[in-house]
Amino acid sequence: MSGTRPCRRVVLAAGAAGFAGGAVALTAGCSKYGDEGADPAPPPKSQPTSAAPSESDGKKQPPPKGDELARTSDIPVGGGKIFKDEKVVVTQPEKGDFKAFSAVCTHSGCLVGEVAGGTINCPCHGSKYNVADASVAGGPAPRPLPPQNITVTGNSITLA
Repeated sequence: MSGTRPCRRVVLAAGAAGFAGGAVALTAGCSKYGDEGADPAPPPKSQPTSAAPSESDGKKQPPPKGDELARTSDIPVGGGKIFKDEKVVVTQPEKGDFKAFSAVCTHSGCLVGEVAGGTINCPCHGSKYNVADASVAGGPAPRPLPPQNITVTGNSITLA
């Protein structure tokens, strides 16, 4: 066998057996995707924690119910606006008639990507939903987007 390279299995097995703690050393660098920089330890009990939304961790928190989501002027007539953090889409099919629906596509769980041409459109597989009632207008979506509760007071739209 001189002149040939050993197979990968032999090298890995020899390396793991060749030094103490080999298996630990081989797995020490493993982590779950997306855990980079995450602190697995809970905060110390002596420090107070706040229940208020925070942007300090880099993730925008959805507004609490009752906080303003948008102004009525933000939602175009015949169209709508997607609020990705809240996973909701607000539409205005006719002037002064505001509707809200889940922004999660019923086909594969993608977030819808745009509201254009009278439909709410998913970029993943082409599903389209009508802005008036979120019924399926095209694509592979099996059912309409579920309705969400909003309150319109004056010029303010809030999650109910």
